[in-house]
Amino acid sequence: MISTINISGRLVGLDQPCFIIAEGCDNHLGDMKTAKEMVRQAKVAGADAIKFQHHLPDEEMLREGVPMSANFNMPLYDFLKLYALTLEQHRELKTYCDEVGIIYLCTPFSKKAALEICDLVPAFKIGSGELTDLPTLSVIAKLGKPMILSSGMSVLEEIDETINTLRPINNQLMLMNCTSEYPPRYEDINLGVIKILEERYQIPIGHSDHTPDIYTCFGAVAMGAKVLEKHIILDRKQPGPDQSVSIEPFELYQLVNGVRKIEAAMGNIKKINDLEKPIRSWAHRSIVTLDDIPAGTIFSEDNIWTKRPGTGIPAKKLDSILGKKAARNLKKDYLIDWNDIIE
Repeated sequence: MISTINISGRLVGLDQPCFIIAEGCDNHLGDMKTAKEMVRQAKVAGADAIKFQHHLPDEEMLREGVPMSANFNMPLYDFLKLYALTLEQHRELKTYCDEVGIIYLCTPFSKKAALEICDLVPAFKIGSGELTDLPTLSVIAKLGKPMILSSGMSVLEEIDETINTLRPINNQLMLMNCTSEYPPRYEDINLGVIKILEERYQIPIGHSDHTPDIYTCFGAVAMGAKVLEKHIILDRKQPGPDQSVSIEPFELYQLVNGVRKIEAAMGNIKKINDLEKPIRSWAHRSIVTLDDIPAGTIFSEDNIWTKRPGTGIPAKKLDSILGKKAARNLKKDYLIDWNDIIE
């Protein structure tokens, strides 16, 4: 049975609306005014949460050995040294999120970063690069908070190992289908994996999307994703390592609005809806006369057929009337009644 997980009072999982995270990442470029405006825009767009990142560069990487990003002109280490938010800035953002009324989340990229933000977050979001860092993940799992794990750059056997390691420590796990390309080829998104992950792990499955638009997010929700993460940026003209995979605030609004409409449309009952009933009465076909028909004339395909509205004898009864006779004189374009028919 797929579990339901509580994130700051918002239930995530089976029969719950998709939990939509606006990923602020480092698109604020270290500017708190920009970061707060991202918070405000995410709230206005209807996102459930906004997420930032806590980087302690010397804790998460060596200065040498990490190649230049293909989508930015600065080594990641240098970028983070310049633009990463401080712990005090994260605290300020958490307070602002509380004031605005949106859930604050943050991704730690090291054990120390996780310990520092533990009191700020209701759940931990773990990036794809950390999925196989079992020592660090085990420490985070012991903190007892829900964990949302991205699965880019991994195979099922690696995910198995991570889930099997963490589950005995912390059963509040969620897993994100993800492709760690920036931006990805659509052929590499593999939305069908969402169902596979759901069946394999029986936990809430989501989708972390790095495309430059919102279409695969809609597809993910239709496939059953219960968590959705999308990078946001105030202005796509702004440079940065996540610029090419981020959407602007009006697109986030379109995303949230579209997701809620898709969710409303995901029922599985085939019935005649109340709003269909008046349309059905005229849109279906009934048996009508094609010409004036004298009494005693045998009904044939030459003198009766089917036309709208559907308020007379249903079209499907045509074969049962053919070969019988008119009980009285019938005018052309007349809806035949059972009393008009004799053997």
